[in-house]
Amino acid sequence: MAEQDPGTGCPRGKKELPAFTWQVRANDRRYHAQSKKKFAFCLSRKKYRGNAIKTAKYNLLTFLPLNLYEQFHRMANVYFVFVILLQTFPEISTVPWYTLLLPLSCLLVIRGLRDLIDDIGRHQSDRSINSRPCEILCGKRFQRQKWCHIRVGDIVRLRKDSVVPADVLLLCSSEPSSLCYVETADIDGETNLKFRQALLVTHQELGSEESMAAFDGRVTCEEPNSRMHSFTGTLEWRGQTHSLDSERILLRGCRIRNTDVCYGLVIYAGFDSKIMRNCGKIKRKKTKLDRMMDRLVVVIFLLLLVTSLGLAVASGFWARTFQEKHSYLAAVYRNTSPAQQAFLTFWGFTILLSVIIPMSMYITLEFIYLVNSFFINWDLEMYYAVKDIPAKARSTSLNDQLGQIEYIFSDKTGTLTQNIMTFKKCCVNGTIYGPGTGHENKQPPGSGSAWDHHGEQKVDVMLLEAAQRDSDPVLREFLRLLALCHTVMVEERGGQLVYQAASPDEEALVLAARSLGYVFLARTQDTITISELGRTRTYQVLAMLDFNSDRKRMSVLVRDPQGSIRLYTKGADTVVLERLRRRGRSEAFTERALDLFAEETLRTLCLASKEVSEAEYQEWGRRHHEAAVLLQGRAQELDRLYEEMEQNLQLLGATAIEDKLQDGVPETIQLLKLGNIKVWVLTGDKRETATNIGYACRLLTDDTEILEEKEISEILQAYWASNNNLSGSGEGPGSSPLSQQCPEASCHRRRAIIISGDFLDKILHKGEVLKEKKGWPWRWLPRGRTGGSQEQESLVEKAFVDLATSCQAVICCRVTPKQKALIVQLVKKHKKAVTLAIGDGANDVNMIKSECISPPPTADIGDVSAKKSLEFPELYVTGQQDELFNYRVFGVTLLHGVGTSLTSFYIALWAFEDHVGSKAVGDYESFSVTVAVSALLSVLVEIVLDTKFWTVLSFLMVTASLLFFCLFSFLTQSIDAFRIAPAIFCFPDASWNAFTDPYVLLVVLLSLVVNTLPSLTVHAFCATLGKATTQQLYPSTVGATRVAVTEVKVGWGIRVRLSLQKPSWAGEEKVL
Repeated sequence: MAEQDPGTGCPRGKKELPAFTWQVRANDRRYHAQSKKKFAFCLSRKKYRGNAIKTAKYNLLTFLPLNLYEQFHRMANVYFVFVILLQTFPEISTVPWYTLLLPLSCLLVIRGLRDLIDDIGRHQSDRSINSRPCEILCGKRFQRQKWCHIRVGDIVRLRKDSVVPADVLLLCSSEPSSLCYVETADIDGETNLKFRQALLVTHQELGSEESMAAFDGRVTCEEPNSRMHSFTGTLEWRGQTHSLDSERILLRGCRIRNTDVCYGLVIYAGFDSKIMRNCGKIKRKKTKLDRMMDRLVVVIFLLLLVTSLGLAVASGFWARTFQEKHSYLAAVYRNTSPAQQAFLTFWGFTILLSVIIPMSMYITLEFIYLVNSFFINWDLEMYYAVKDIPAKARSTSLNDQLGQIEYIFSDKTGTLTQNIMTFKKCCVNGTIYGPGTGHENKQPPGSGSAWDHHGEQKVDVMLLEAAQRDSDPVLREFLRLLALCHTVMVEERGGQLVYQAASPDEEALVLAARSLGYVFLARTQDTITISELGRTRTYQVLAMLDFNSDRKRMSVLVRDPQGSIRLYTKGADTVVLERLRRRGRSEAFTERALDLFAEETLRTLCLASKEVSEAEYQEWGRRHHEAAVLLQGRAQELDRLYEEMEQNLQLLGATAIEDKLQDGVPETIQLLKLGNIKVWVLTGDKRETATNIGYACRLLTDDTEILEEKEISEILQAYWASNNNLSGSGEGPGSSPLSQQCPEASCHRRRAIIISGDFLDKILHKGEVLKEKKGWPWRWLPRGRTGGSQEQESLVEKAFVDLATSCQAVICCRVTPKQKALIVQLVKKHKKAVTLAIGDGANDVNMIKSECISPPPTADIGDVSAKKSLEFPELYVTGQQDELFNYRVFGVTLLHGVGTSLTSFYIALWAFEDHVGSKAVGDYESFSVTVAVSALLSVLVEIVLDTKFWTVLSFLMVTASLLFFCLFSFLTQSIDAFRIAPAIFCFPDASWNAFTDPYVLLVVLLSLVVNTLPSLTVHAFCATLGKATTQQLYPSTVGATRVAVTEVKVGWGIRVRLSLQKPSWAGEEKVL
């Protein structure tokens, strides 16, 4: 049993902490090869995996059974095999067994070949990755080998522009202070370079291949996990223990940039690496239509059995009556009783009526999917000329989902934004500088493309003159902070300084400081050198107080050339302002300036500093060193020390940065909203960045109420408390909707949720490590997986999804690729919705795997032009609500089809009864041909009536249906075919004999009129009363009434009239 929280009575469970049992010994393959771990009962396997990966689903032995197993998850395939098995019994077979086996085999082969081609691509990708070259230390020298040969504990040498093959501990590099620049675009989507730095001890001691061969350090760290942004461990070497964190680790998938050579110790290899831990399994995606058709197959099969049973019973009664009346035929029926005949008739009718689920329909659907994919590939409107990239439909089975999307999950960096930041404004000591303040901007002397690789930067004249006068100590400290408090790296190229920043906003701030005379020149492990208005000064770095999503700030503690110690801090206004020593007029003015910047959707930061005494630093530095080497609770202890140091600050000012969006993003999101599509942003960026982008792209507005994590937890806690006794009352966990517990969550469409990946782990318990802090509001949540915890977790998941989907916008920040996939899976699980993923990096692959479909989202609705689809996005709602195909439509269509069949049959039966014409003699061949043609023409006329948007292609398809029927009738009813196979082609000249008789033609015409009359009546009735049919009614969410009659070109020169009007009895609607 899980523990009960004393405050709420909810199950809480035990606190779970990381297991620091992963030990890596450098240059010791024997140790790692002998290490085992248990995984099931008494079985064990190697603890440390190799570096080879395998993402393919099949091999030569498993392809056939696995692929058939997957294909027979379709109920239709199971149904067809069942019918084929029945056809193998001669006593009940009405048609040869191969007539159904051949098309089923073709269908299975087509789908199997498609899956095989996809998997061959995965095999090729695996071989390509596993065969990448690398350099591994073997003995006393490095040898060129393949990635798949790497083992945990190996030392590898990486060169410029190479990809990191495993998660490695950086030992040293060719750069000063053993810095290493990496590009992490395939991990977090960020295109800006980041830097990693080796420990000082390994940087100084491991300078040659001989010293690396003798290196015998031991790393103790956490077990392999999927947390991309964290790593905790220690290095023991020569009797000393050194702290390790994520800044010392190069993750698999990173690319080495601007670093000639670096060396690393392999910590996690292959599927134990963090990026591979975030890669989900390949799942077969089934569309909503596929799932619905599977259920309909079951329903139709049950109807088939009921119909066959009724006919069999009737056949048995008929057989008994016939035998009683015709006793002279007793010898014929001597071996068959009426019950036996009814039994055989039941299976015979089951085979005969099995065509109500036509194999041709599935083959036709495959053809439609394929052709639609070609249309997407050929669509010039989706061609991106800037990079010469056309649209590419990578799946031929998901195209119909494009018209049913309800949720879009989008990455931020490179998808919504261009990832280009520009320094726009600032507020220093009660003065606002920047555009719109009445001062013209100009280019600072001597600046330009030499320091700004995005183009020339212009600065405010008044700010530039104030900086050059150097008379304001607050402005001086403000600019000094911009040049010192960051993680930017610098290198010289062709006599020019080039900055490499972990985030574009940091780069923008450093460039702004440079344009104002405070130039960042160089960085080592313990120093930062800057030029202050032409004077070079070197500051000793005593400590870096790192940024994280909880702290929302970063600080640097430095000793200036005069020996004074100062702390420089920058961060979100909410955390910096509450740590000030005093709040005066200048601080109040800065707060007002922050509000003005926010109204312009600019990204804001507050800057502050303070002086630290030598005694205070010595005491704090001692405790900081002790905390840095802890394994358990290191992050919490460091946060406590950082909090202690970052108090009694003096406010220097605030900055405002503009993050440029991709062209048309706000307008696109507004159109998606009008189309009833919700957009969720899932990003690895920090909270402030994601929030500002939300405002810039109009997901968030000024009147949006943002629910903080504490408020979300309180809402979920209230929901949990009210549903905790559901099991005792006999109700299910989903019987009490969230709106009943907190109705404001569903009625306030102006609410938004912004959560972090850590918070998501804590409330949903999906992370390997469940962090728990005393007094935090999620302590009430259920822990563990014993007893009824599965039901409890499902209840919490549903509550969270209900809350999130009831809000206007959802933004998830600092989420890993695995967490992106989790969010998608939760929405699909609890909302049964069609979703779409948009991403541009390898970190989005896992999310896209979990999605129903992936980009591009652009598609025409019906044959309505793209222009009109954009003008009236509300047309999209009909696909979301399944108005064109649902169980009601299926039921009506089924009844209509049964009625048409019975009408065609009984009219022909009545007409042919005791009739002898000039040619038609009333035989069953002529009778069957008459019924078939009547049904075919009725179906074609129904298609003509239901088609609202005629194109050349649709006209050709309808015409071709009739022509192909005539052609195959002629071929299969020819005398030559009868001579070749009389048992199969047993209708010689039946159609010719029947349709050259005027009487038969009149019978067909009568059937056509009677079958079409109900549909014409319904259409006329709706037109007379002004009511729209399902295909015509499109609800609107636009507030103002739009009345227009527009001629719309729908393709190939064919035009229809589009009428928009608001009837007095309903809200605004669109009638096509």
